[in-house]
Amino acid sequence: MTATLTAPTSIAAQLGEEAEDLLTYQAKVSKDLLHLPGPDFVDRIFAHSDRNPQVLRNLQQLYSTGRLANTGYLSILPVDQGIEHSAAASFAPNPIYFDGENIIKLAIEAECNAVATTLGVLGSVSRKYAHKIPFIVKINHNELLTFPNQFDQILFASVEQAWNLGAAAIGATIYFGSPESTRQIQEIRQAFARAHELGMATILWCYLRNPAFKQDQDYHVAADLTGQANHLGVTIEADIIKQKLPENNNGYGAVAKTTGKTYGKTDKRVYSDLTSDHPIDLTRYQVLNCYAGRAGLINSGGASGKNDFAEVVRTAVINKRAGGSGLISGRKAFQRPFEEGVKLFRAIQDVYLSAEVTIA
Repeated sequence: MTATLTAPTSIAAQLGEEAEDLLTYQAKVSKDLLHLPGPDFVDRIFAHSDRNPQVLRNLQQLYSTGRLANTGYLSILPVDQGIEHSAAASFAPNPIYFDGENIIKLAIEAECNAVATTLGVLGSVSRKYAHKIPFIVKINHNELLTFPNQFDQILFASVEQAWNLGAAAIGATIYFGSPESTRQIQEIRQAFARAHELGMATILWCYLRNPAFKQDQDYHVAADLTGQANHLGVTIEADIIKQKLPENNNGYGAVAKTTGKTYGKTDKRVYSDLTSDHPIDLTRYQVLNCYAGRAGLINSGGASGKNDFAEVVRTAVINKRAGGSGLISGRKAFQRPFEEGVKLFRAIQDVYLSAEVTIA
């Protein structure tokens, strides 16, 4: 279902041939079922929860900082790739970021809501910047120095260390679907509970990882599987969910068909009534699984490439129109000249500030 296209020319131009569709499509699941972002989001959603006043203050700080302050939307710079993808692969394209202070400077200059990075980076400059931009300490990582390479999120920092350097929130990754996920869920549940006790917000990178998810397509980005990962994430009280933008659906069926084994549980109405092939419908299903938007969904920007500006605008439009809460973009921003990284964040923020880009 479509309506009249009225979006700003710059946003529409970045979307190219998809502009009419992405900017006018009306989602299958009504937005009336969602708790949508807005200036009163913390009061409307979290003030009724079990989060203590210190958590509410830090959540409000996240939502009240930067160019998107007091909109209910988030624009976050994440730089944990020095561990996750190696420092060489991450920073050789722009060596200034071997010095972690430049990560903080980029987030401030780009007027982000927060910067998410490692204990070491934030600890090295905490007294200089903790009062200037909200810190999110990523407490676990997968490192690629062990041979053969393994894929397991292990703790690199404690919750207390994050609190001591002035963090507003902690972040963590769980590889849902992996053999290590049970341990990771238990570790991060405990870490999130302790973070809330100390007054910090919690953000979960809800990623899937299992070779069985790669079949005819890569079902690590299936709406049904990522949606269930989101649901597990909010169950352990993640205040914000970070998830990859969905690209396909029916991962349950694909895994079962290829392996010849039963896998998980789903319902045919997920595919007939709640979703379609449209990216806004697929992303809305992710939002539904974040307690219908009570926990904000921020989608990731992905790897850097040739069409980064167009890609982040497209992702931001899909996220916003689906009922999501923002975008978290790292490599597309820091693997380019500093000023271009700032402009990339401006392009993202323009989408969330545009009154013409509406909720589908």
